[in-house]
Amino acid sequence: MARQKCALITGITGQDGSYLAEFLLEAGYKVIGMVRRTSTVNFERIKHFQHKITLVTGDLLDEVSLITILREYRPIEVYNLAAQSFVQTSWSQPVFTGETTALGVTRILDAIRIVDPDIRFYQASSSEMFGRVREVPQVEETPFYPRSPYGVAKVYGHWITVNYRESYNLHASSGILFNHESPRRGLEFVTRKISHSVARIKVGIDTELRLGNLDAQRDWGFAPDYVQAMWLMLQQEQPDDYVVATGETHSVREFAEIAFACVGLKYQDFIVQDERFMRPAEVDLLVGNAHKARSVLGWQPVVSFEELVRIMVEADVKFLKEQKL
Repeated sequence: MARQKCALITGITGQDGSYLAEFLLEAGYKVIGMVRRTSTVNFERIKHFQHKITLVTGDLLDEVSLITILREYRPIEVYNLAAQSFVQTSWSQPVFTGETTALGVTRILDAIRIVDPDIRFYQASSSEMFGRVREVPQVEETPFYPRSPYGVAKVYGHWITVNYRESYNLHASSGILFNHESPRRGLEFVTRKISHSVARIKVGIDTELRLGNLDAQRDWGFAPDYVQAMWLMLQQEQPDDYVVATGETHSVREFAEIAFACVGLKYQDFIVQDERFMRPAEVDLLVGNAHKARSVLGWQPVVSFEELVRIMVEADVKFLKEQKL
């Protein structure tokens, strides 16, 4: 009898990790989730299926822990989604961001090289690597110009993945994912901040929403659509790098307008611009061309921008109403 396929996910308690774990469970995988031994790990996103997965303690700062996990569980696929993943925080914690988001990738690639070079590896690259964009839309060959310590760290993680792929013949692929959101997005991200604030205003808890640059534009997709692309990359015969995006661009203002409209309100009545939420160096226009992912992987986004905003607002309204009961 064939052994059940096993996958290791670092960052399993995050938005992407939780959706990817669900996807892999449905596909028949045994799922191993790596978590750090800290008091701040939040299991909220995975609690409804936590009994179906195996959680193990490890840290991207400690290569020995990674080697130990790989030797014990023998995964055939490793998805590296763990990182200091918030751009704003990377300004106040630049060294820690580099240790986890950059050097952490080297440690896990090296662990794979040592334990089992046949393991297939996925690296979560980011559209933030493009930063001050050199061309619009961005494709796999677009030069990187990161505008934050987070973006810089992601560029290192991306290139070290390419380096190990070419130097040690590893099946290592990077997904250059553009912004992807969901009701499981952290409250520190502007999309979830908007949907959650809209819900709080709707149920009478708050009276205003403070935001930074309303004109910043992003390519926003739905996270469950994007984790499927991660899996598809590791099913290919040859490893490669892929932009994963919708190809559409929308402003923060437009996101807020649709979100307030979902509950019958006008955004102009509630939004206050606040200098505290402006980035030291803003990324103005990120929009990806996912032609390669569509043609090679057969991937395409399913949920539209308007549908994404509605899903997030409705989930937050439902959550707050349940809290008040």
